[in-house]
Amino acid sequence: MKLYITPPSPFARKCRIVAREAGLSDHIEEIVADPYASAPELLAANPLVQVPVLIADDGEPITDSPVICEYLDALGGGLRLLPAEGPERWRVKRLETLANGVLEMGVKLVLEKRRPEPERSPSWIERWTRNMGLGLDALEAAAPRADPLDMGVITTGVAVTWIGFRHPDFDWKTGRPNLVALQEALEARDSFRQTRPVP
Repeated sequence: MKLYITPPSPFARKCRIVAREAGLSDHIEEIVADPYASAPELLAANPLVQVPVLIADDGEPITDSPVICEYLDALGGGLRLLPAEGPERWRVKRLETLANGVLEMGVKLVLEKRRPEPERSPSWIERWTRNMGLGLDALEAAAPRADPLDMGVITTGVAVTWIGFRHPDFDWKTGRPNLVALQEALEARDSFRQTRPVP
């Protein structure tokens, strides 16, 4: 299998972590592709020219990190990170979706701040910053723990580390001791240490 990534992408990092936790990392070739340069191989795999993209063994592309993660989780031989059914599945999916939403707010902020200054929207920057904080508050209230590991926990850990990486002036730690403890525990795991974001 092939997994197209960019090293700083939190969505790609989620997939890389799941591949490691599922015992599949030796079966997946990670390929760095630049979406902003419309890398031809990425464009061929995903017409939206976004990462991550997984090319499965049958040659078919799988896009969108939650779908890729679920596919790898089902394929792997490790502990299931997404329960197959029932209330526990929906608990995990709610947490995963909330953490993904926090990441989406953070990505919007990054893209807006990359625009030429006269083109930036202070009102959108304010709104997305506020929403990112509100989402983090909700994650804090959910009090996720590193054990047992699941997709909601992984996505939450990826989100807080990435926010610290991309938005160093945003204080995500103060008043959120549960998230701080979660990050410290997760970043000590091999799958997290091997996939830390780099510029």
